[in-house]
Amino acid sequence: MNDFFTKTDLSRKDAESIISETLNNCDDGELYLENSKSESIVLDDDKIKSSSYSSDLGYGLRAVTGEVVAYSHSNEISKKSLNQSANNLSSTLKSQKGIYNHEIPRSNEKFYKDVNPIEEKSLQSKLDLLKEVNNYTRAKGGMVQQVTASFAGEHKSIEIIRSGGEVLTDVRPLIRFNVSVMLEKDGKKETGVYGIGGRQSYDEYLKDDNWKKVCDEAFRIASVNLESKPAPAGEMKVVLGSGWPAILIHEAIGHGLEGDFNRKKTSAFHNLMGQRVASEGVTIVDDGTLHNRRGSLTIDDEGTPTEKTVLIENGILKNFMQDRLNARLMNTRSTGSGRRESYKHVVLPRMRNTMMLNGKYSQEEMIKSVDKGIFAVSFGGGQVDITSGKFVFNCTEAYEIINGKIGSPIKGATLIGDGPSILKEVSLVGNNMMLDPGIGTCGKAGQGVPVGVAQPSILIDKMTVGGTQL
Repeated sequence: MNDFFTKTDLSRKDAESIISETLNNCDDGELYLENSKSESIVLDDDKIKSSSYSSDLGYGLRAVTGEVVAYSHSNEISKKSLNQSANNLSSTLKSQKGIYNHEIPRSNEKFYKDVNPIEEKSLQSKLDLLKEVNNYTRAKGGMVQQVTASFAGEHKSIEIIRSGGEVLTDVRPLIRFNVSVMLEKDGKKETGVYGIGGRQSYDEYLKDDNWKKVCDEAFRIASVNLESKPAPAGEMKVVLGSGWPAILIHEAIGHGLEGDFNRKKTSAFHNLMGQRVASEGVTIVDDGTLHNRRGSLTIDDEGTPTEKTVLIENGILKNFMQDRLNARLMNTRSTGSGRRESYKHVVLPRMRNTMMLNGKYSQEEMIKSVDKGIFAVSFGGGQVDITSGKFVFNCTEAYEIINGKIGSPIKGATLIGDGPSILKEVSLVGNNMMLDPGIGTCGKAGQGVPVGVAQPSILIDKMTVGGTQL
């Protein structure tokens, strides 16, 4: 755990005094201290293309009154800097009166170990492994034209000090390992990308040559796409694969269930609490308590312990994801969903690990029930209107389904629709729920935070597919 007061003239007692005085007439707020270290190493074209290391230390001071948020941040932790921030906030809120809400539940449970993935594995061993990855993947044959492999690691220590001297802390490791392979055959080029990651050390994911599975999967995806034909277009049945395809649920539905959009009534779900919003059998949760997962947190960025929040249960809307501000204004409670990218950012209600839970059908049953449609295994980029849920997603691996059987791989398929409508078109929910491999980052209001997704295979009875008409 980082001690933020050892190399500064600011003592913990001074900080607590300034915070309590500043937040005296506010509804909420805190001093958020953060020390983060990150690295990135990229191999490309048979050589190490880049290697970087960064370190950032700072604080954010927040005062909340009503729905007004005053925020000041600095990369200098000192008595002068914190007093200046406090004066700025006091000036902004000088005409406000409020009752400070200091109730934060406590939990002793941790969902990841206090490890530093950057320091646990030497730089040279990372460089050597990337070269092994390159050689192993290139040895797969003459079709391999390019291999890109990368490591990304982070170690973040945070401390939250609230009025009255309440202190909450967390140490958060995070890593990601990625491989991209470009193949060429008969003048046609295709790329396959695959990665893994989470809140553990590199070796937890890469031991016993597990890195080879990442290379193999990236090569497989590129090989499939080499054999693909143009995608069909039109309205048809779609089977979504398990695991990463839940990114569609995250983007098209999950954002619409975040508290701020619903408090402001800009979400399509804002007036549907307790009503049916999805087919029976559809249950969606947002869970911050999964061990070592990319989207998990022991406490959120306000200090609230995370939880498993049931959002939709058997098709009925049950809860929204809340930070403290929106929960207070909506007369409910925080779900431990307050998140920020860094000390430079304000808190927003955000997703953690968003998942559709298992149903009772097999993926084989779903595919057999489709006369003509597509089987979407993985997604790449897309566009989403957060408030309406309207989306366009590009499939990076997909197949046609003809007469209940998986046919040829297809390329250029896009899935088009809106989240609220698609939820009601789900007719079968699979029994093969799978977590994503640990690669997700979510953007909202200019802030990126690590997240996870999961789902079983699902059958959507009617969905618009964009592509090239066969």
